[in-house]
Amino acid sequence: MTHWVRFHGAQLQDGANSGFGALDGDIITVHTGDMFADPTPTGETCTLTDVTLATPCQPGQVLALWNNSRAIDEKQGLSQPDDPLFFLKAPGSWLAPGGVIRKPANYDGRVIYEAELGVVIGKACTGVSPDDAAAAIFGYTCVNDVTALQVLDLDPTFPQWARAKGYDTFCPFGPAIVTGADLAGATIRATLNGRERQNYPLTDLFLQPAEIVSKLSHMVTLQPGDLIACGTGPGALPMKPGATIDITIDKIGTLSNTYET
Repeated sequence: MTHWVRFHGAQLQDGANSGFGALDGDIITVHTGDMFADPTPTGETCTLTDVTLATPCQPGQVLALWNNSRAIDEKQGLSQPDDPLFFLKAPGSWLAPGGVIRKPANYDGRVIYEAELGVVIGKACTGVSPDDAAAAIFGYTCVNDVTALQVLDLDPTFPQWARAKGYDTFCPFGPAIVTGADLAGATIRATLNGRERQNYPLTDLFLQPAEIVSKLSHMVTLQPGDLIACGTGPGALPMKPGATIDITIDKIGTLSNTYET
């Protein structure tokens, strides 16, 4: 497995202060080129404590699924959709590990976390089969699909998914993109102020990563760096100002952010 990260605050030999590399313990082996196409080690290393992590990629688009959980389906009396039900999260919502999730200034309702597996695309794909979709997946990351819950139904004629989930800072993801991971048996967990609130297996998801990528690729062209949030399981709850929210996925790591007004 390789844990790919992006960072800034370094003093690299070429004069740059930002870059990407492979994280092993606390050491980042700096690479050059394209993370998704033959990245090359530069021979430099830096220490994790001496840099600040950025989001591990810069997506052209983030597609996030709704109604992809067996447990939620059963609890809410829903039915499994034939195709992914998805929305887009705005570019301003991307948030790095350690960043602060901010409540919108004009919103006084509940803001909830949603722990999700993130799929990062490594090859352009459109209309691909599940087998080809699996080959187009670069790796996996942790996603917190933050939601201003009461915005969704403010207008009874138009559910506002993009607005409720697209506010600035409402899409933390990271800390790394992990390649070569076998996620069989993996669980996805959310811990709020140290107390576990979500814990569900990857098998809870109706649609698994390769099938999601395949089906979405028949609707939109996916490009390297694009991120898909696979939908959450039960246990998503509101956050209070000052809270720390941690999203942990086996073999991938922990995404940690705080929430403030």
